[in-house]
Amino acid sequence: MSKSKNQRAQRDRARDEIPPPPEPLRVAVADSHTHMDMQGGDVAAIVAKAASVGVTPLVQVGCDLAGSRWAARVAAEHDTVWAAVALHPNEAPRIVHGLDEADATEWDPARPAGGTAALEEALAEIDALAALEQVRAVGETGMDRFRTGPEGIAAQEESFRAHIAIAKRHGKAVMIHDRDAHDDVLRVLEEEGAPERVVFHCFSGDAEMAKVCADRGYFMSFAGNVTFASAQHLRDAAAVAPAELILVETDAPFLTPKPYRGRPNAPYLIPHTLRAVARAKGMADDELAEAVAANARRAFAL
Repeated sequence: MSKSKNQRAQRDRARDEIPPPPEPLRVAVADSHTHMDMQGGDVAAIVAKAASVGVTPLVQVGCDLAGSRWAARVAAEHDTVWAAVALHPNEAPRIVHGLDEADATEWDPARPAGGTAALEEALAEIDALAALEQVRAVGETGMDRFRTGPEGIAAQEESFRAHIAIAKRHGKAVMIHDRDAHDDVLRVLEEEGAPERVVFHCFSGDAEMAKVCADRGYFMSFAGNVTFASAQHLRDAAAVAPAELILVETDAPFLTPKPYRGRPNAPYLIPHTLRAVARAKGMADDELAEAVAANARRAFAL
């Protein structure tokens, strides 16, 4: 094997390796957004491994009807798992228009369009799931202008507004997916009247956006990308975000924090993100962890 091929093979193997457990946190914090259904393995094992390093409870997030049903079921079966249920922002255009699953900017003739009636039917089931006691948030919902083009934005916004209403009706937090859509998300929240508790999942704004969210009392949840070299804007946002509005999450299996970027992510890796946010804020790890733990209890009424 040539040297270059050997190096590529080594890199491929490294990407598949499971990162080792980090030093445990002394103060337990929640993973406020994870997708265990996409991680493989046994839920009980994922929960136990996270708890062993001070990460508990876990908020399991649904992105479509099947995922939301699964989240509610798993939360009912595990005392330290809570559920969030929703149609992902890119799911609504797929339901209404039959957009391609991989790229909601393109039409897929093979995928049947259900129209607004199909969206209303799906939202009715999300509404029913949101009424369950183990479901603590409606999300992830919001706006995404990265994958959804102009043809799907109206359906996406209609879905977002409906999710806000569902969250308010059941007294649950709304969990926001905001990708390249800060102004749209903030506008819709203001027009509809935000629920009492709003969580910006995988916060993607800069320091100015963090100040706007702070002024409105919105929680900002930071994921593993806060550790990336290219993400100084996220560290700047964390620096100005009030400690009483900060959460941490994995969004696993995505956004694995440094030094394991590109390898499989899971809730047990939260300590890397918590410590990166603490450094950005100039706080001790335990001090921030205590704030984050209290914030999760408030955000999700735990």
